[in-house]
Amino acid sequence: MTEVLRLDAVSKVYGKGQGAVAALREVSVTIPGGSFTAVMGPSGSGKSTFLHCAAGLDTPSSGSVRLGGTELSGMDETRLTELRRQRIGFVFQAFNLVSSLTVLENITLPMRLAGARVDRAWLEEIVGRVGLAGRTGRRPAQLSGGQQQRVAIARALVTRPQVVFGDEPTGALDTMTARDVLRLLREVVDGLGQTVVMVTHDPVAASYADTVLFLADGRIVDAMTAPSSEEVAERMTRLGAYAA
Repeated sequence: MTEVLRLDAVSKVYGKGQGAVAALREVSVTIPGGSFTAVMGPSGSGKSTFLHCAAGLDTPSSGSVRLGGTELSGMDETRLTELRRQRIGFVFQAFNLVSSLTVLENITLPMRLAGARVDRAWLEEIVGRVGLAGRTGRRPAQLSGGQQQRVAIARALVTRPQVVFGDEPTGALDTMTARDVLRLLREVVDGLGQTVVMVTHDPVAASYADTVLFLADGRIVDAMTAPSSEEVAERMTRLGAYAA
């Protein structure tokens, strides 16, 4: 499998002197293409900082982040913005849709911001895969929460990104709707070869992934492949010892 994302000894420290807080401590991990990775850990373990550094939203204090062979450190904000627009997709807990735009306009927004041509065949495939055919003319307020998250997932996929980052993508959804969204993320990995990295606190959500990375006190302390929700939940209860 090709390597899509690589973190080498990434540390992130906020503040200086005695007030300094280490959010990440020499984290090294390789994410292969076409894989689904969940990142879990107690509150304050560094999950969000991991995602922000991996996605080029924040700059590590030390170490390196490579996306598809491109080194992110040393890039200025303009180049990082271009990279995120063209090569990274984002799905957040809050759907972050533009209420005045239609479903179709929300999905194609990244392309228009980048001044890129929309591939109509690809757009149709994405709309069909996320189950929004026939709803593309609606506004977000006319959709359920699950449908709005499907719009956000389609928007994340439309640029054919190298990796899609999910930040608690099912956190605002009820249990049944969350499972529909998780099945959809699983399908885009299996059916489209998409790479997905998802931060979550939910063992059930993590069980849809190929691999779960467990963070505690800013370090990756364990990893689990082919996880079940019961195994993940049990492992989470033992993370307290690392976080102490």
